[in-house]
Amino acid sequence: MTAVAHRTTPAPATRPAPRPRRAAAPLLGLACAALATVVWSGSFVTSRGLHDSVPPVQHAFWRWVIALLAVAPFGARQAWRQRHLFRRHARYVLLASLLGVAVYNTLVNQAGLTTPAATMGMIMAASPVLMAVCDRLGGVRLGARRTAGLLLACTGVTLLVGGGAGFPAGGGLWMLAAACCFAGYSALLRRRPAELGGTAFLFATFLAGVVLLLPAQAVSLAVQGGFRPAPGTVLPLLYVGVASSALAFFAWNKAVALIGATRAGIVYYLQPVCVALLSWAVLGERTGGPQLLCLALILAGVVLGAGSRR
Repeated sequence: MTAVAHRTTPAPATRPAPRPRRAAAPLLGLACAALATVVWSGSFVTSRGLHDSVPPVQHAFWRWVIALLAVAPFGARQAWRQRHLFRRHARYVLLASLLGVAVYNTLVNQAGLTTPAATMGMIMAASPVLMAVCDRLGGVRLGARRTAGLLLACTGVTLLVGGGAGFPAGGGLWMLAAACCFAGYSALLRRRPAELGGTAFLFATFLAGVVLLLPAQAVSLAVQGGFRPAPGTVLPLLYVGVASSALAFFAWNKAVALIGATRAGIVYYLQPVCVALLSWAVLGERTGGPQLLCLALILAGVVLGAGSRR
């Protein structure tokens, strides 16, 4: 009688559950875009609040000097170690600094001389449309849901500007130029070389922006004179230098890296809402009922366009 050996088939090993990195990345990207948008809203109020005490170029120059000092402890050493990479990509870094640092904020400050903060935020909300155009020209497919959300939010912005907020010719043109610069900067972020570290990239662009602003700063000091340091000027400059520049730009760059410029740009449509609330609370600028109805369209477009595609 032969014994038959029964082989026991081992149970298939259960695979460990995949880490929810792909699911968490869009949420983190949307959170970073929202953080940057809310913090940036205060810079429009600051530009308007300092329009009669700090010249636009000097406002931009000292903003980026403060931002550079704030980022230096975290990015200077890394940027020095990667100096050969920055030399290799010098043209890219200089173009990003020119659009996103030197020119963009100077144009915003120039618009603040004649334009209410709420109107500046409303006009600036057109920049996500330009971001989407840049992405589409680069071969990025937007998708039906994202396109619908973008168009809905854009409709709200268009009605908001044309219905009651007004469109001052001088300041409006400055803000449109600023929106084009910011859209170009956001589109460039998608093509940032992967070997350049995020904090080191911020430090390098801030440093290049300060250098690019030096000639204009010298001319402004010679023609307009300097401003008097006081709590009413130093504290707003500290806010725009640390929060609106170092913190917000880091969050925005992270958001674009995670979810792309177009999707982050749809979240950027929240900015007119934040600017309108801040300008009312800080500067006393009022927003009427028709504007609030248009803001509802903007919020609906943000919810629709920022949702994930299946």
